[in-house]
Amino acid sequence: MLSQKQVESYREDGYITVRAVFPSEQIAALRQVADEFVEQSRAASEHTADFDLEPGHSAAAPRLRRLKHPEALHPAFDEVFRDERVVEMVAQLVGPAVRHFGGKLNMKSAAFGSAVEWHQDHAFAPRSNDDVLAVGIPLDDMDRENGCLLVVPGSHRGPIYSHYQGDTFAGAVTDPGFEPDPVVPVELKAGDISIHHGRLLHASRPNTNPERSRRLYLGQYCAADAWPLKNIDSTRDNRDANMLRGTAPDAPRYADIPPVPMPDNPRMGAGGSIYENQTEMKRRPLAETVE
Repeated sequence: MLSQKQVESYREDGYITVRAVFPSEQIAALRQVADEFVEQSRAASEHTADFDLEPGHSAAAPRLRRLKHPEALHPAFDEVFRDERVVEMVAQLVGPAVRHFGGKLNMKSAAFGSAVEWHQDHAFAPRSNDDVLAVGIPLDDMDRENGCLLVVPGSHRGPIYSHYQGDTFAGAVTDPGFEPDPVVPVELKAGDISIHHGRLLHASRPNTNPERSRRLYLGQYCAADAWPLKNIDSTRDNRDANMLRGTAPDAPRYADIPPVPMPDNPRMGAGGSIYENQTEMKRRPLAETVE
């Protein structure tokens, strides 16, 4: 359960942290599963439906940077994804009826983990309202040195920035005048969690620590009436799918939120993952500059 102070902090800042949610034994089991998938990735020479690979990946030196939908690939991740304590916290923030829409394990291996440029999740998958959030579960201690999450507090109450480079979706804020301020690092111990709003500006720098990895599982949740603005008829036909708590509604709830800026002829970028989309950017500040 979240305290009223934590709920108010989330409303104001767009993110919160909760300490010591998952025991060390469960985190150790998740690390082992993650290691097993890294071993499996040796057989991949290019991105697959499950694996997103770092540049330089090879069978001899596997570099897996994202495991896609791990909760669908292994029961250990499905267990944390559906953890009743997590779902209860989500319900306190988005309402009693909760739906999930997948997750990912982002892996910044020691000394070469990729940066993720500034972005807002809502720009990737707009919904009818913004009661949408992500829960981060670090499998390793996460700090500035190994590429922790960075956020701009309160930015979830501001505009939604263009994530397009010309007509091409770049998966990051491309406004040349954009300057994130203030930037706050979200430093966590393994087993803590973070929760951030779908409109919150967030990013992460490369992992510069030569010895410590930074593996972060991100589960995505929303109010059951936050319907995707695409395929709404499909959502209606399958309204009971992906429900974690409460009853699925028969119609979406629309909220007065800023529109997602989009060119007249939008084109999907490199695709595959946020990492591939961001290769479309003319300049990648976090990838190019390590503080």
